[in-house]
Amino acid sequence: MNIPILKNIKRVVIIGAGFAGLQMAKKLKRKKFQIILIDKNNYHTFQPLLYQVATAGLEPDSIAHSIRKIIKNTKNFFFRLAKVHYINTKKQKIYTNVGELFYDYLIIATGSITNYFGNKNIEYYSFPMKSIPEALNLRSLILQNFESSLLTNNLKKKERLMNFVIVGGGPTGVELAGALAEMKKYILPYDYPDLDIQKKMNIYLLQASHRLLDGMSETSAKHAFKNLKDLGVIIWLDCLVKDYNGKIVSIDKNKIIESANMIWTAGVKGAIIKGFFKEDVKKHRILVNENLKSLKYNNIFAIGDIAYVINNKYYPHGHPMTAQPAIQQGNYLANYFNYFLEKNKKIKPFQYKNLGTMATIGRNKAVCDFTYFKLKGFLAWIIWMFIHLISLVGFRNRVIALMNWVIQYFHYHKSVRLIIRPFYRKKKII
Repeated sequence: MNIPILKNIKRVVIIGAGFAGLQMAKKLKRKKFQIILIDKNNYHTFQPLLYQVATAGLEPDSIAHSIRKIIKNTKNFFFRLAKVHYINTKKQKIYTNVGELFYDYLIIATGSITNYFGNKNIEYYSFPMKSIPEALNLRSLILQNFESSLLTNNLKKKERLMNFVIVGGGPTGVELAGALAEMKKYILPYDYPDLDIQKKMNIYLLQASHRLLDGMSETSAKHAFKNLKDLGVIIWLDCLVKDYNGKIVSIDKNKIIESANMIWTAGVKGAIIKGFFKEDVKKHRILVNENLKSLKYNNIFAIGDIAYVINNKYYPHGHPMTAQPAIQQGNYLANYFNYFLEKNKKIKPFQYKNLGTMATIGRNKAVCDFTYFKLKGFLAWIIWMFIHLISLVGFRNRVIALMNWVIQYFHYHKSVRLIIRPFYRKKKII
């Protein structure tokens, strides 16, 4: 990988430039460590706003920022664009598509991937939304299917092309359903006057549990349910999706929905790299102690979605797989490395501080759960916008996102409804 070997300082390899990995790379002291950050992309993605890219609200460069620009190439820091295939824990080496690399300390921050729970048909035919390419594929599919519906006289096919099924009633599913409902009400009828959008287009939100937003309060869940119903979203609770063949969504209790657009937001799992054993992993996440160190390997740590902290009385099933725990773990581990690791000093166990949970439902509609109070409606929506705006990486991204939101607020206009790269599904290998 063309990285110099230094004798005086230890080498720290960080795999993954998501919220956790990027935060740690920024905070680590360059004088103490040689830092190598590896990611399969050369940009950091602000995942909470992926749904806006998918629904033509924002361009992808509004939520992505160059890793090299975030962390300038200072002394003892290196970034390499690579995919890590295997970790040899005995030899302390990682193997990638561009070569192998030795490490003194290894930080796993690979984040999460979509969990299809073993259903191969759903994995092949449905649309996930965990990355910018996936969000762009979804945007193209939405627009292509409306264009295709103009060309057919088959009413059944037309409705199938205009039906949308979102599986998963968490924040991503709720936000996506709200965005599609607003497109149906304010935008698509003007783009496609030949189609009876209001009558023919249906948006279904399917949730396996008895309510939406499982990780939020009952009050917020009920408010989100009401807001989505008012926007015309069809919500089915206690509803388990069994299969999907690209045309028909099969649900338990012998229910079906005909749709060419099924979006899967029903679950995620840790992105495990080969090289770990079964005893190192729980629920697709690497087991770590209260200091985020692997239980088995003294020089391997895990942070973010991939980390499963054991013996935490507040989060016995692992911390939420969201941005805030990842950022806090990145900060904690950087502090541990900077001041405690080499001196063999003890540090307090990692404790996640829940700063609140929020979800937007649409224009002037959102819900926020904070420690001592809850908000809904316009004020919650303003807070949601502010928090997401300041969390974006880069001044330019913040300005562009804000300008887009202001224009859309007053004109109900999404200017990026463009099929730049048409989506074609890869041929299924049987």
